[in-house]
Amino acid sequence: MKSGLSFLLAARQCEIAELEQLARSSDVVTVLGRLTHALQRERGLTNLFLASGGLHAAELRLQQVAECQRFEHEVRTHLDRLDTDASRVPHGARLFSRIAVALHALDGLSELRSRVAAQAMTAEEASAALSKVVAGLLAVVFEWADSATEPEISRALVALFNLMQGKEFAGQERAFGASIFASGRIDSSTQQQWRHLIDSQQRCMQVFADFTDFTNPEVLAAEQATQEPRTLAELERLRRIGYTVSGQDTMDARLGQAWYDCCTRRIDAMKVLEDLLALNLRHLCERTINRARTDLRDQQELLDALSAQAQATRPGEPALYGPQLERSILAMVQEQSARIQAMSNELDTVRATLNERKVVDRAKGLLMAHRQFTEEEAYKALRQMAMNQNRRLLEVAEAVLTMADVLPGRAR
Repeated sequence: MKSGLSFLLAARQCEIAELEQLARSSDVVTVLGRLTHALQRERGLTNLFLASGGLHAAELRLQQVAECQRFEHEVRTHLDRLDTDASRVPHGARLFSRIAVALHALDGLSELRSRVAAQAMTAEEASAALSKVVAGLLAVVFEWADSATEPEISRALVALFNLMQGKEFAGQERAFGASIFASGRIDSSTQQQWRHLIDSQQRCMQVFADFTDFTNPEVLAAEQATQEPRTLAELERLRRIGYTVSGQDTMDARLGQAWYDCCTRRIDAMKVLEDLLALNLRHLCERTINRARTDLRDQQELLDALSAQAQATRPGEPALYGPQLERSILAMVQEQSARIQAMSNELDTVRATLNERKVVDRAKGLLMAHRQFTEEEAYKALRQMAMNQNRRLLEVAEAVLTMADVLPGRAR
């Protein structure tokens, strides 16, 4: 008959299997980050190219496309190596669905780039299409963060995801501003969209800060590099110019390139920080796996001792364990129980952050479907309701979702 210690061993073996899966996932997150960064740069150059009528960034865009294709091949290679046995992958249905959507979006890049080369679409259309591809890749990272069962790794994934998402909003702002500077036009609606991108960056970076260990001097130095004063001052100066430009103003054509270069310096610094977090995540996975294997070995030695005691006992007599062995077994059971409870409490904190994002996104989607809002308008409506009612954004989003069946005007 199996003892309680046998099941402790089985639990530890399951934990190690999940950790090993997370370690493999961290490698995929790294290559997804490289592709995402490359696509963000392609989007900015594409906007410069299209908004200027093909006069600017033509050669740079082609070079960037080639780099994106190399990173895309790398991502596909890593995804091919993933274990697709649903019984061994936590939340496999959601994760694999996200990957399928991301790969489908990547499949459409060739046609999109052909249309861009022929200038058969606007900068806004191209930017939206490339943003959709990036969103699909980031959704895969989010799913891994949501499925992690080890609190320290989960926190690291949440921090990394929010940094990547904040960098994506910074990339959208780079492409958005490039189009404005190249065209020399902005209206109140466009200004509102611009501010939404800035607010979105700030929200993501706040969550990133909440979940990041800044006692690591390398992480602190890399984060400070993203806040380089001269770059931020130049960014704010160009933002003010972009906010006020009108169709009647004469724009210096060099401002578009200056804007792109300034944003790129900041985003490249964020990428250095992202790479460092991804590397630390990999090391964290390795350390956690090694600790779990050491514990498993210790537990296995105890189980072997139990087996030896049982074999030395006459048939029909209860097995008698020495006091030291009994204390070791009791301590191990108590430690496992306390550790699982601590993990559960910590995961609840992490999951609350991830759940808030999912609830707000669902509420935005509901308003977009029923009220024909854009994403920016939907988020602004939620935020305004929260301020008017003096409630948290999450509470307002949950209230909106409870009204799903009575909201008028569902889009067909």
